[in-house]
Amino acid sequence: MATRISEDPAKSVLLLEAGPDYTEFEHWPTELRDGTRQEASAAGARFNWSYRATGTAEQDAPMEIARGRVMGGSGAVNGQVFLRGLPEDYDSWAQQGNDQWSFANVLPYFRKLESDADVRDDFHGSEGPIPVVRAPLETWHPFQQAFMAACASRGFPEDRDMNHPSSTGFGAAPMNNPAGVRMSCALAYLSAARHRLNLTIRSDVLARCVQFDGKVAVGVEVESNGEVFTVLGREIVLTAGGIASPQLLMLSGIGPASHLAELGIPLVQDLPGVGQNLRDHPIVYVDAALNPDHATDFSGSRIQTLLRYTTAGSPLRNDMQVYVNNAASGPSPLGSGPGSDQPLLRMTCILEQADSVGEMRLASADPLDKPVIDYRYLRSEFDCSRLREAVRLCQQVLEQPAFAGFVEGLVSPTAGTIASDAALDAWLKRTVFTTFHTSGACRMGPDHDPMAVVDQYCRVRGVDNLRVVDLSICPNVVRANTNATAIMIGERVAEWL
Repeated sequence: MATRISEDPAKSVLLLEAGPDYTEFEHWPTELRDGTRQEASAAGARFNWSYRATGTAEQDAPMEIARGRVMGGSGAVNGQVFLRGLPEDYDSWAQQGNDQWSFANVLPYFRKLESDADVRDDFHGSEGPIPVVRAPLETWHPFQQAFMAACASRGFPEDRDMNHPSSTGFGAAPMNNPAGVRMSCALAYLSAARHRLNLTIRSDVLARCVQFDGKVAVGVEVESNGEVFTVLGREIVLTAGGIASPQLLMLSGIGPASHLAELGIPLVQDLPGVGQNLRDHPIVYVDAALNPDHATDFSGSRIQTLLRYTTAGSPLRNDMQVYVNNAASGPSPLGSGPGSDQPLLRMTCILEQADSVGEMRLASADPLDKPVIDYRYLRSEFDCSRLREAVRLCQQVLEQPAFAGFVEGLVSPTAGTIASDAALDAWLKRTVFTTFHTSGACRMGPDHDPMAVVDQYCRVRGVDNLRVVDLSICPNVVRANTNATAIMIGERVAEWL
């Protein structure tokens, strides 16, 4: 947004980032630049906000939630899958009173943001800032090749373009990591705009709250190097993501009146939807023991291929995503999944449109206190049944001839657990994790929707000169990894501004 808006020399733009900024590509830390590395998302890492959340009541410990605290945000620490949502996702937003967000209306912005190296047609862009690539077949790791062969043997169709509107099946994953470089918006967009005299960039500046004159947003209270300042602006735009944007609104006096009163925060606007409608993609891992002869580290991209399909009896197309990961020993760097002393082949099951709806609340009125996040996963039989099916599909995939010689049996869950619905449900509720696709807690909607936080132009309801522009405005999380949609939202609103 800062890059696009500052294309107009009559506009003066100030971009604030709580984390550090690196102005030259050569100075980018390796864990950010190298897309094969995950340590930037590890709990307590220097570029991670390191939130914690409750997944289910059955879990023994909170989940670690990785969010990027560096210029480029979570796109600077993510897994780089650059997958669009389905047309039905955006059309459902329009059907809820947000007609500007139909698939037909957002498609031009998907085309505008990307430069697809492999596909040239009316659905793809070739001149945008974000490079989109797919790993060529000859570079696929043997596990990826085995996974594709197993998917074919199970009757799934081959998908040559997962960003096509009719996409389904298995194929190469669209990624924004050319030559293995994680291309965040800081690299893809901001690098071309840093020279502009009308763009000021300040890093290591924490936004504490929005300041108001009555119902008019006039600035932001920020903290830098231990000092507190007030920065004034004619238009205030929060792009802090699915967790920090609703947190900032509540710290600013915008949110559920009763909750803010409990914390002594003066009320500016009673919006009961702030922090509600918390959406995400529940994820579980299926781990199998590897034959020692194949227990080699995978030095390439973690993800090269994907399978998307519709679960049995579901009215929701492509409501499941499955992929095989690299061999891993011990727990994931993200703190997810069981640890092991033996090499593992990990398969991942992502529930793309869950019934689960969570909630986010403030822990206190202190901006430095992390919010209280409860995803409330797997509270419906529909969610459990779809993940049960996916786990059993993974078992069947690993039993295909393509994996013969690679694996030596399931480690988690065990075959005995998979055989019982009750045992498998208990395992799911203990081990379910997040895909870090938090959305929805500032959702958009028409004026007659009492739980809408912003209108479809992303203006916060009941106040002036304040917008929220990130995944928190989505009525529901899209059936895809969310980075492409987040950037599309920025492109769409930047044009209005």
